[in-house]
Amino acid sequence: MSARIAGSRGRLLLWILLAAGIAAGVVVIVMAMSSPRTNGNYSISNNTVTISESTLGAVGTVLVTDQGFALYTFPPDERRGVTCTGRCALHWPPVIVPDGVALAAGHGVDAALLDTTSDGDGNHVVTYDGWPLYLYSGDVTSGTATGQGQYLDGGYWYVIRPDGTVVVPGS
Repeated sequence: MSARIAGSRGRLLLWILLAAGIAAGVVVIVMAMSSPRTNGNYSISNNTVTISESTLGAVGTVLVTDQGFALYTFPPDERRGVTCTGRCALHWPPVIVPDGVALAAGHGVDAALLDTTSDGDGNHVVTYDGWPLYLYSGDVTSGTATGQGQYLDGGYWYVIRPDGTVVVPGS
């Protein structure tokens, strides 16, 4: 009889542990779905990628991610397509909006100028006034624009203002 009781207690303990494991898994899934996801230097919060404006040192008021990282244009794109791919995109990653995620105009951004275009891999890259937007891997802290005017990966890189003007030094 004692072996039978021990067996029942063992099964009960097994069921309790199984239920606790399932409950913990549900909590993890719910937390993951409600928390912002980070894609490099921008977040997907409330299933949205938001582009805003901010004043950054010497370059003035420019477009930034929700985390305050400067956004850049690449003149070879000529307001029509993503040309920075492969090795180039390692230094200048495009801002990508995953399928099922919305794009939003934050503070100071003209929603009519905000859109996406497809890159060669089928990703939705954020555009502003037709210019694909990129981050710079050298911007290691928000509020900086160390890529401004850099000649890297086949061309110069420039930040962009909320009115769609590309900030070219000397102009």
